[in-house]
Amino acid sequence: MGVSGCGKSLTGTLLASELGVPFYDADDYHSRANVEKMAAGIPLTDADRLGWLDDLAKLMRREEGGLVLACSALKRAYRERLRNGNPQACFVYLKGDFETIWARHSRRTDHYFNGRAMLESQFQLLEEPGADEKAVVVDVSGTPEQVIGHCLARLGYDRHL
Repeated sequence: MGVSGCGKSLTGTLLASELGVPFYDADDYHSRANVEKMAAGIPLTDADRLGWLDDLAKLMRREEGGLVLACSALKRAYRERLRNGNPQACFVYLKGDFETIWARHSRRTDHYFNGRAMLESQFQLLEEPGADEKAVVVDVSGTPEQVIGHCLARLGYDRHL
């Protein structure tokens, strides 16, 4: 979980490979209306996200052997909605400062998420996971290999599965 550009898709793909479980990108489950809205630089509302989050929670329940899902899950309420029926779900919060994320984000050419203002809105919306949530925090300033190593360590996995 984390803001756009923090490395959810890359990290998720690598983590799923290490764990031997399927990877899914929540962006692939947005409605056409949501994608069009974001491409126009309009941030999504909570109402825009409800059906999307419910679809993702269902996907999580279907994958009984586990999965890695790259999803922004910026608010506690979103994480609670994802956890609905999925009490074992653990969140990996990919944390980075605005300038680091913006530098990465601004190099993207093939993504519908559009603009600095949209990223600023995500940082404003972000509710970092609380101590009472089942979540681990991983700094994204390192290389992808370092980030994956930290993810696995914080999740309690040996690197050589």
